Amino acid sequence: MAELFQHIINGISVGAIYALIALGYTMVYGVLKLINFAHGDVFMVGAMVGWYVARWTGESQSPSIGGALLIALAAMLVCGTLGFVIERLAYRPLRNSPRLNSLITAIGVSFFLEYGGQYLFGPNPRLFSVLPRQAGLHVGPVSLGYVDVVTLVVSVALMIALQRIVYHTKIGTAMRAVSFNSNVAALMGVNIDLVISFTFVLGSVLAAVAGILYASKYPTVQPLMGLMPGLKAFVAAVLGGIGNVPGAMLGGLVLGLAEQIVSGYVSSTWRDAVAFGILILVLLVRPTGLLGRGEAEKV
Repeated sequence: MAELFQHIINGISVGAIYALIALGYTMVYGVLKLINFAHGDVFMVGAMVGWYVARWTGESQSPSIGGALLIALAAMLVCGTLGFVIERLAYRPLRNSPRLNSLITAIGVSFFLEYGGQYLFGPNPRLFSVLPRQAGLHVGPVSLGYVDVVTLVVSVALMIALQRIVYHTKIGTAMRAVSFNSNVAALMGVNIDLVISFTFVLGSVLAAVAGILYASKYPTVQPLMGLMPGLKAFVAAVLGGIGNVPGAMLGGLVLGLAEQIVSGYVSSTWRDAVAFGILILVLLVRPTGLLGRGEAEKV
């Protein structure tokens, strides 16, 4: 039983990171009906920026809470700016083009960031530890690591903040209006360009935090590190119901739990396969996801 609880705790910790990345996918899809496959690489950029800032400030030698906050803020600033630039230069010119054009562009931007990262950073993994080394919590036979505690607290706080932004602010109301019908929203005076840019920036900021947390849990960074977490986060978004913010959170947690349970009781070699198995199952059984709703579409 203690082993099961340990797997559940680890699964929730990893799932919270997937959820933060999945929120970027689901928000962009909800507003633009676009799958931003470059989002996982924005996550990678956040982790790499964190590595450089930690090195420049000396935090890599003696991590501290204040230093971790500084590193996270720097990563959020860079990734938010990157998200704005990607939307402005790569996606906005294609907004009225067929969706396939935007999809191909998203894949191209992803490759650009991955191989541009290899050119700038080098292909070799680098050790990265941003959080101070402290003992975790022990509740009976169950151990909750310090990184897991920070990951859970930060992830839950950010998810609550995002819910407040989306459902209790003017910009959040504008995002939901554009998601429902962008043409009507524009007629009502909503600045479509501003809303879409804000969505990309907000999603990229969450990906930056996820990158810092992921690199703290698995303390290495390298330019291709966003590939698999990005794909799994996309699976989480589809699982929860892409375009649905609570669904992305739920999908991330379910996927994290499934991974850890399969790793613990079946084989760790099936850890990555379970994500794509879940994706196939969801598409077969409930294509709209756990919390998604089907929509009629004229053809």
